[in-house]
Amino acid sequence: MSELDVSDAEAEAALERVAALIRDVPDYPAPGVLFRDITPVLADPEAFATVTTELASLVGDADVVVGVEARGFLIGAAVAVVAGTGVVPVRKAGKLPRVAASRTYDLEYGSATLELSADTVAPGAKVFIVDDVLATGGTGVAAYKLLADVGADVIGFAVLLELAALGGREQLAPIPVHALLRL
Repeated sequence: MSELDVSDAEAEAALERVAALIRDVPDYPAPGVLFRDITPVLADPEAFATVTTELASLVGDADVVVGVEARGFLIGAAVAVVAGTGVVPVRKAGKLPRVAASRTYDLEYGSATLELSADTVAPGAKVFIVDDVLATGGTGVAAYKLLADVGADVIGFAVLLELAALGGREQLAPIPVHALLRL
């Protein structure tokens, strides 16, 4: 947690506190799915500051942070402010008036489509993607391909929580993937 200027022990304790705030919600949004609710992390100023600062330290020389709908918007916007970049949302289908590109992908419990607003990410722009949770990687891969479709250079992907057993990191290779917490 270099940006927080704290010891490794303090950084570890701060992330343990963040982890303790994440709630498990069984059978949501479908039977058999264990949803990881990060809302308590966002509601806690100290925990949210830890997450924001840690993720912002990973942005590097990105021109823009892209936040993936919907919790990724919240985290991505805060990360962009701390990192000193702009922020662009990647939205679910039908939410944007002008669409530059669109990608449909599979989820653990269905399918979805993501869209990028026209004229928000220039060809060649260095982009850092932020989302809340990395599970199977479907959303991350769709966001990456969406940005590649408009000529962006995705330099990294970061999440608050990675569900490692679901293999999402492997789906995103060779993009550098960062997770503050891994279960």
